[in-house]
Amino acid sequence: MKNDKCLKLQEKAVKLIPGMTQLLSKRPDMYSRGVWPTYFKEAHGVEVIDLDDNKYLDFSIGGIGATVLGYADADVNKAVIDVIQAGSASTLNGPEEVTLAEKLVNLHPWADMVRFARSGGEAMAVAVRIARTATKKDVIVFCGYHGWMDWYLAANLGQEGALDGHWIAGLSPNGVPQGLKGTSLPFIFNDIESFKRVITEAGENLAAIVMEPIRNFAPNQEFIDVVHATAKNKNVPLVIDEISAGFRICNGGAHLKLGWNPDMAVFAKALGNGFSVAAVIGKKQVMEKAQDAFITSTNWTERVGSVAALAMINKFVKVDASTHLVKIATMVEDVWLKSAKKHGISITTGGFKPMIHLHFTENHRVNCAYYTQEMLEEGFLASAGFYAMFAHSEENVRDFAKAVDIVFAKLAKLILENKVEENLKGLPAGTGFARIN
Repeated sequence: MKNDKCLKLQEKAVKLIPGMTQLLSKRPDMYSRGVWPTYFKEAHGVEVIDLDDNKYLDFSIGGIGATVLGYADADVNKAVIDVIQAGSASTLNGPEEVTLAEKLVNLHPWADMVRFARSGGEAMAVAVRIARTATKKDVIVFCGYHGWMDWYLAANLGQEGALDGHWIAGLSPNGVPQGLKGTSLPFIFNDIESFKRVITEAGENLAAIVMEPIRNFAPNQEFIDVVHATAKNKNVPLVIDEISAGFRICNGGAHLKLGWNPDMAVFAKALGNGFSVAAVIGKKQVMEKAQDAFITSTNWTERVGSVAALAMINKFVKVDASTHLVKIATMVEDVWLKSAKKHGISITTGGFKPMIHLHFTENHRVNCAYYTQEMLEEGFLASAGFYAMFAHSEENVRDFAKAVDIVFAKLAKLILENKVEENLKGLPAGTGFARIN
């Protein structure tokens, strides 16, 4: 495998773009800087071709969870191409946004109204703005990862490392006004005492409860009941962040299967299968308060996002994609566990199907970097995480299994010899948010 062009472009990018890439999860140091290809020129189905013409099957985190159907899905692309040729923007509004709003409400009968944006982070900011407008309160209590905006990072103003257990460690609140200290308070998923503690801390200034429907494990019923009762008693909206979980385990938000009864829910990532679109859906009494706040943006009105989302939803439902996604993720997890056991490598797996991850119980960063490095040589983009796409086939998984067996055999030998790190061609994966030079 040659990666001269990719590495050369990385060297140029780091001088021109602070942080090298626009998304932390796509930085090469999150995998193995020096070997991870970083840039692609083509992607179809589950195949990715990098700048050096290396071809890979993607068994990593599939477009960071955005391309749930697969890369360059023909049905979604056709809808997008048609609307681009017809004109994607004008002084008037595209009718597709009304159709998409109706589609989302039909999939989520508890919801009445919808607002659109183009990315998950901004959609969460919209949801928080609406919730604060509706309650005329300030403090958000939350669980999970909800983006890069000030309202979220404010949690690290009050307590260093408050967000560490919610995604990755070390997220800096630099640039967030100190005046926001105390306006966002994190709690731990499935931990009732943690939840009650922040509710008490928020007091009469509680504006909303914000959380993902599922983390690394499913919510227990007692926790769900306490959250629901608190939202009702405090008369504040429960906002479910479906940006990662939505359109994976069912036709719509994961909350539909897990027992959550939200007042608002937020979608992005899978919604557009790689095209930029996000949605905030909710009950009328909350959503109509958006008219009392200033929430507006030019590119929220272009048509590409809406038609991509409609095409994605229609296909997702038609082909019963969620069943296939769960099946593929189950097979991949089985590959990891069986191969690790065969070769005496200690790992754990977690996450919810179809978004799973593995963890080497000893020296994870180094062992994972070696795994990533050697899987590239076998023709696979592979990392500690795996997000299933509808385009993944069982045959793809069987080929993946053969490659994992080869790599785990080599890794096991190096572990015994204590020589894994000296056989790395690149750097171990980073442990959290950090500057890149």
